[in-house]
Amino acid sequence: MKRINYLEEACLVSDKLVLKNMTFYGYHGAFSAERELGQKFEVDLEIYTDLQNAADDTELAFNYVDAYTVVREIVEESEFNVLETLAETIASQILAMYDITEVVVRVRKTHVPVGGPIDYLEVEIRRKPR
Repeated sequence: MKRINYLEEACLVSDKLVLKNMTFYGYHGAFSAERELGQKFEVDLEIYTDLQNAADDTELAFNYVDAYTVVREIVEESEFNVLETLAETIASQILAMYDITEVVVRVRKTHVPVGGPIDYLEVEIRRKPR
C-alpha cells in the first residue's frame, strides 16, 4: 500500500481567485468597423495559486488590483483581429507577472456580427507556466 506524502499533497492544492465580468471598451475584431468604432468587452480571470500563506497579510496576498489594471490596459490600449489573441496576451502577461499555477481567461463580446440573434461570443483559454 502506498503511503501518502501529505507535504506533496499540499503542494498539489491550488486555490482560485476570480475577477468576474470586468468590462472595458476596446477596438478588437475581424471587421474594420469593429476596430474603428470599438465595442464593449467582458473579461473573466481565474487565478490558481496557493492563497493560504497570505492569511490576513496584504503584503503576501495576491494583488488583484494590479491584475485588473493589466487586463484593462491590454483590452483598452491594444488592437487584435481575434479574441483568441486578446485572451492569449492577457494570459501570457498574468503568467509573467505572478507566481501562479494556472490562469483561465474568458473574453466575451456581446455585439457579434453573425447576421442573427446571439447573446455573446466567448473565448476561453487555460494556460500554465512553462
